[in-house]
Amino acid sequence: MTRAEKARELFLAGYNCAQAVVLAFADLTASNAVTLERASIGLGGGVGRMRNVCGTVSGAAMALGLIFPTKGKSEIYALVQRHAEAFRQRNGSIVCAELLAGAGVAHDASPDAEARTAAYYKKRPCPDLVADSAEILEDILRAEGKL
Repeated sequence: MTRAEKARELFLAGYNCAQAVVLAFADLTASNAVTLERASIGLGGGVGRMRNVCGTVSGAAMALGLIFPTKGKSEIYALVQRHAEAFRQRNGSIVCAELLAGAGVAHDASPDAEARTAAYYKKRPCPDLVADSAEILEDILRAEGKL
């Protein structure tokens, strides 16, 4: 199973977008899965469901910092920007609200998480976005010699 498939599977199992990406790379970090799950929970839905930067991009940024603990800020920022630009090229935006609007999902920034139903998954591009983010992150890690 690829990490993109693992991230998609995690999202479909109920984890938010950021959690799904981070947890797909948990084995490359010094953190345990429970810590990663809790630390990334607030990044879902475009940070706290405010529909800002897509949680998949935030989750990848978090993973990069954890996977490269000896790199400095500027080096991590460069990797994060590389990931974000590749994600933008594939999906047209890195902003949650824009990504959802493109799929016809009405803007809702309430703090209340939606129930994960078949209708929820059917109307959202999120499983594909999670997989894209994880695939891009995997490509970056391969290029950086981490995979």
